[in-house]
Amino acid sequence: MPTREIIQHVGTLLDLAGVLVIAVGVAVATVVFALRWWRTRQVVDHYRAYRQGVGRAILLGLELLVAGDIIRTVAVSPTFTSVGVLALIVAVRTFLSVSLQVELDGRWPWQGKAPVGGSSVGSRPER
Repeated sequence: MPTREIIQHVGTLLDLAGVLVIAVGVAVATVVFALRWWRTRQVVDHYRAYRQGVGRAILLGLELLVAGDIIRTVAVSPTFTSVGVLALIVAVRTFLSVSLQVELDGRWPWQGKAPVGGSSVGSRPER
């Protein structure tokens, strides 16, 4: 089997893994949410954890999808057009990843974790 075909298959497997991670992650988060709701009958108490579970599944799946795109584009057909398309895909997926990370954590990725007291880094103390 030629090297290009092997690389193409590896990229396809990474794409499949990315899709499966997203699908299974969303399914698991949904089942956990449903079980928690069934026990307590409180949606509000478990909604944030559900969103975080779904968000983490999407983030991990996006990382695998980007890896598959990089492998296929750079190793199989490294033309200026394909690299440009790859750059656009990676930019969009990176924007989605950063947006999801901000949504999940409530802070920018480059900010430190909030201190135990609850205020975020760089916030002004209350007077």
